[in-house]
Amino acid sequence: MKTTRPDWVFDDSEIPDPLGHGERAVRFFDEIRHPLSGDSERRFGLPRFWERIIRRIYGPRHPDGRRIVRTVFIMIPRGARKTTTIGGGLGLLHAIGHEKVPSGQVLLGAGSEDQAELAFDEAVSMVRATPFLCDKVKIRGTYLEHPTAHSKLAMLSAEGDTAHGKTPAAVFLDELHVFKNRKLWRALKTGMLKSKGSLLCITTTAGRGQTGLAWEEYQFARRVALREVDMPHYLPVIFEPSSPDADWLDEELWHQVNPGLVEGFPVLEEMRAAAMEAKEKPTEADEFKQYNLNFWLDSATSPFVEMAVYDVGAKPFDLADMEGLPCWIGVDLSSTTDLTAVVAVWRDGERYFVQPYFFCPADNLEQRETVSQAPYRRWVEEGLVTATPGTVVDYDAVTARIIELAARFDVREVAFDPKFARQVQPRVMEAGIAVVDHPQQSRFMIPAIAALERAILSRNMIHGGHEVLRFNFENVNVRTDLEGHKVALMKSKRYLSIDGAQATAMAVSRASEYETTGWLDTVDVDAFFDDLNGTA
Repeated sequence: MKTTRPDWVFDDSEIPDPLGHGERAVRFFDEIRHPLSGDSERRFGLPRFWERIIRRIYGPRHPDGRRIVRTVFIMIPRGARKTTTIGGGLGLLHAIGHEKVPSGQVLLGAGSEDQAELAFDEAVSMVRATPFLCDKVKIRGTYLEHPTAHSKLAMLSAEGDTAHGKTPAAVFLDELHVFKNRKLWRALKTGMLKSKGSLLCITTTAGRGQTGLAWEEYQFARRVALREVDMPHYLPVIFEPSSPDADWLDEELWHQVNPGLVEGFPVLEEMRAAAMEAKEKPTEADEFKQYNLNFWLDSATSPFVEMAVYDVGAKPFDLADMEGLPCWIGVDLSSTTDLTAVVAVWRDGERYFVQPYFFCPADNLEQRETVSQAPYRRWVEEGLVTATPGTVVDYDAVTARIIELAARFDVREVAFDPKFARQVQPRVMEAGIAVVDHPQQSRFMIPAIAALERAILSRNMIHGGHEVLRFNFENVNVRTDLEGHKVALMKSKRYLSIDGAQATAMAVSRASEYETTGWLDTVDVDAFFDDLNGTA
């Protein structure tokens, strides 16, 4: 069976090195120092798998001495010291070490300026920690320079378009999967054609989705690794599961795709702890699989929660028991033809009791059933959804429901996504009910999603097993930003509804702030301060 696994990294097979360039590159790492090395002399301490990869890049030569490998694609999970070794170490090898060329430009590229700075800072820290380099190499802000060869190591980011006109001798690109466009890629690739013997080295973790620059390069690298394409100058080094269905909790798999795990890169105990948390959090499970195990994920987003965990909250409760508890309402009006959700949330200590109310146009019930495969007509018959006459949701019915809830319960706030709230929000305010805007923007949704996730995972969200609400949560994917923040709830498919989940997040979020923002609402303020001042 064909596999992309680079067995030569792990065995003792001979790596050709007729002129000793591979050995020389490895010895360069023996000479430089790293300030965070555990070695008493702060020696770099090149792990064996990186030593094998470096020998494979620099050892094999053409008969005339030219390096055979011109492009390297390394896909390796986080924690393997790739930024330090490739960006920092090999960047120095080409800028000030044996691979330097007179006036050569060595560039560290990344999808963001912060990521590019990481590799450059690693290189600078190694220069400063290495006695024979710190007095010779000139560090000049955003680049460093060899004093006699005038070769330079500098950083570039895909966020800008500053690489045109450059003729790089070597380029080291980090985290290709987060590149937002091809501007830097095109500029560097075309610039390298003008430089004899140039090297392009790409290091990245797995990405998501089956489009874009990183996916295309990954697919090409796989074809070379599988020997479907004969490309001697292209070296693919791909550490990935042998199957997309592999058991991501199997520690044997962890060792297969993390070549440095046995040497502490990454730390096994930390991986175990992260895996334990990820088992109940689909978003974190996907992140663990992508970044720590190199599963290339199909979807650009992740499921929100495991439905088995969500279903723990399917305990019945009596609305009459809610009449003495503070209540918050989240309203997601969506468009007039979509499902509209009004979700009431009562807080009792750490527990959140959730009661949703759904509305949709009566005239498109059959169409919604066809595209979503959900039993809308049955839901209407059973009173789980209110079908209002016509082809659009009757906002009068929505407003009436909110006012009715406020008349019966201790409603503190009604949170609206203002996008479609113009027809309902003013009328709710006229009824004397406090309202608050809750746009579905990241700065509002990050804390809201966090509060909702915390309530579900702690088994403190009681929703009575409402079938339509469950359908909404089942359809939710979550989008994360580059920092790993959960910034938006997304539909898993365009024609499915998540409005109930959105409204629940809004209401739970407002209710979760009750201890700090709602306390004064529970006491007689004048009496409290009279007592505090001794005037009662």
